[in-house]
Amino acid sequence: QVQLVESGGGLVQPGGSLRLSCVASGSIFRINAMAWYRQAPGKQREFVAVISNSGTPHYSDSTKGRFTISRDSAKNTVYLQMDSLKPEDTGVYYCNVALQRTPDSDYENFWGQGTQVTVSS
Repeated sequence: QVQLVESGGGLVQPGGSLRLSCVASGSIFRINAMAWYRQAPGKQREFVAVISNSGTPHYSDSTKGRFTISRDSAKNTVYLQMDSLKPEDTGVYYCNVALQRTPDSDYENFWGQGTQVTVSS
């Protein structure tokens, strides 16, 4: 079994900051890319940021320059530092991890349960 547990969400005023964390645990041999997605009410889930196993990040156009993704591979953890938050950043944030459970298995994608981020005055 593999579990992804997100934390760090909450209510913040526009212009504020939050730091999300996602820890992967369970039967894990190797983790490849780790990513964050979000889903606003009434909208489809959208890509936020991804970091490769070598540490190379990529961001959506709407978060570039404000959000920073990082990872601690020793702890199977991915972070999302969110600065200069806007009301349109409101939504449920999900982590997504591509990993191998054994040396012989294919890479599989796993999702966390999500953490709510609300940006409002």
